Amino acid sequence: MNVLFKHLNPNKKKPKYLTKLDQIPQLTDSEKQEMQKVNDKFVFRTNDYYQSLIDWDDPNDPIKRIIMPDVQELNEWGELDASNEEKYTKVRGLEHKYTSTALLLVNEVCAAYCRFCFRKRLFMNENDEVTKDISEGLEYIKNTKEINNVLLTGGDPLVLSTSKLEPIIKQLREIDHVKIIRIGTKVPAFNPFRILNDPSLLEMFKTYSTNEKKIYIMAHFNHPRELTPEAIEGLNLLMKSGVSMVNQTPLVAGVNDDPDVLTELFTKLSYIGVPPYYVFLCRPTLGNETYSVSVERGYEIFEKSRTRCSGLAKRARLVMSHESGKIEVVGMTEDQIFFKYARAAENDNNARFLSFYRNPKACWFDDYKEALDEFSLFSETTKAGCL
Repeated sequence: MNVLFKHLNPNKKKPKYLTKLDQIPQLTDSEKQEMQKVNDKFVFRTNDYYQSLIDWDDPNDPIKRIIMPDVQELNEWGELDASNEEKYTKVRGLEHKYTSTALLLVNEVCAAYCRFCFRKRLFMNENDEVTKDISEGLEYIKNTKEINNVLLTGGDPLVLSTSKLEPIIKQLREIDHVKIIRIGTKVPAFNPFRILNDPSLLEMFKTYSTNEKKIYIMAHFNHPRELTPEAIEGLNLLMKSGVSMVNQTPLVAGVNDDPDVLTELFTKLSYIGVPPYYVFLCRPTLGNETYSVSVERGYEIFEKSRTRCSGLAKRARLVMSHESGKIEVVGMTEDQIFFKYARAAENDNNARFLSFYRNPKACWFDDYKEALDEFSLFSETTKAGCL
């Protein structure tokens, strides 16, 4: 065993998964009854480690907000595939929206389920978007030479055993034009013991994250309280294994929609060496109205937070993963708000700059687009390179 990982003890604590509200002793009977209505529609899953982070004396505890059902999820708002990912599905389990990037949906299970998940449709019985046989997706990637990076997502790829994850990584590494492999995961927050207890996972990363072709872990810490000693140890072990780390988070009402909280999250991540990458405005996904933060309030929170951070901690960008592309919120005046396509599905939109009259109620790009269509409140769009 590599000297870096020989101290790991596979017999350390292994969290117990909890999938029934009756397993949460802190809930009253009436709370269980209320939450069960939500549970009947949107799946519930947590573990005793993550539950231990909740302050049950605080009715507004942010960790509780992340993981425990809220009856407001039953509000009729949004749609299951809010960014129309189906439109970009080329073969089962593979999405190809941006020229150089492909998404492989390798798993329909997470270590726990965020209440504000934008892919909650994957966890419903009638969904068949994810396949255990990714051979068709790999063949598509092999035959599409412009793809130079592949994001493994789902579900959570790190829920897979190392023996199931390694063959996927190995096959991607055998495709010469795939230079970057990314893994989107909340396991370092939900269950750091998956990392701490498995030396083979770290050995696998050491093998396939090479000097010239890195594996990137796209971590998902939403609140600074998730950065426990165990989580920080897991992050450092991942970095020692040779992977590159970044963090991304949605801006979630009641969790991190506060400049103080977001500043603390960015700062702590920078201390650890995990750069903040993207802050996402919540997609208008079915059930997510209660977690959504308006675009303009979100921008104000984000910018207030960034002004308090060092350059190393303020590298995140505020974006929306819209059907048409990744749209960054770049500025705001008293009466206008400005967007730019950081990445677009259509090449003609790449780096396109857009200006709209402000709409404080807008929660998504389409809320401005509808205003544009109805009132023609659109100032001239142009390529960023022509400004």
